[in-house]
Amino acid sequence: MNNFGVTVISICFNNLADLKKTCYSIDNQIVLPNEHIIINGSTSNEITDWLNDFPQPKFRKWINERDYGIADAFNKGIQRASFSITHLLHAGDTYASNKVIEKVSVFFLSNNSVQWVSGNIELVRGGERVVVGKPFDKNKLYRGMRNVSHPTWFVKKEVYDRVGLFNLKYAIGMDYDLMCRIKDEPYQYINETLAVFDDSGISTTNYINSLDENISIYESYFGYSLLCRIWQFRLKCLHKLLQTSFGKRLFKLKKILGLANA
Repeated sequence: MNNFGVTVISICFNNLADLKKTCYSIDNQIVLPNEHIIINGSTSNEITDWLNDFPQPKFRKWINERDYGIADAFNKGIQRASFSITHLLHAGDTYASNKVIEKVSVFFLSNNSVQWVSGNIELVRGGERVVVGKPFDKNKLYRGMRNVSHPTWFVKKEVYDRVGLFNLKYAIGMDYDLMCRIKDEPYQYINETLAVFDDSGISTTNYINSLDENISIYESYFGYSLLCRIWQFRLKCLHKLLQTSFGKRLFKLKKILGLANA
């Protein structure tokens, strides 16, 4: 696709307040996206009424129809994207600054061979607000995607033509499944905070289940892996520890020592 530009895709489901927050973040970018596609699978008319009855910028488009889950909603947006770079910014997530689209656009213009990027994300971990993010390393795929956060990915649409869209088989780990398929695509890490994560989504509320799904996904590509199973068990233990007051105190100390991203 030679139509250079950025398509932002936001999926939503009965969460108008979250969608408004995301739209506000997008609309306040110094460099606006070329298009913003909203995939609304809600059961109520609240979001539909807001989109239809209130003024929206010309670059905003939407479809209001039921879907088969998160992966299906993602795919609907990607299939409708008209520009070369896609970004999935879920309803509730926001850009970390008003310069994110500008910085990413400049990066892709200067690095034409790069097919996807990721960066840092601001989120809450162990009751503390922190910024985390590390470069993608395909040799560490067994670790899941703890610090390679999907809301920071900007992916060229042509990548999906090569590796396929999101797999509807997975209810939570569809982004990890995609990461296993794009592992050999030319990649670059942008050491900037690109997004602020809304921690009310399914990947947070069903975190333990997502780790089990990650094992299934990893082994579907690479075969049985004791290393993957041990690592995912480690993440389960850490997650449970962070739910305790002792674990939260330990993480606060870790943050003070500058090790929150370790």
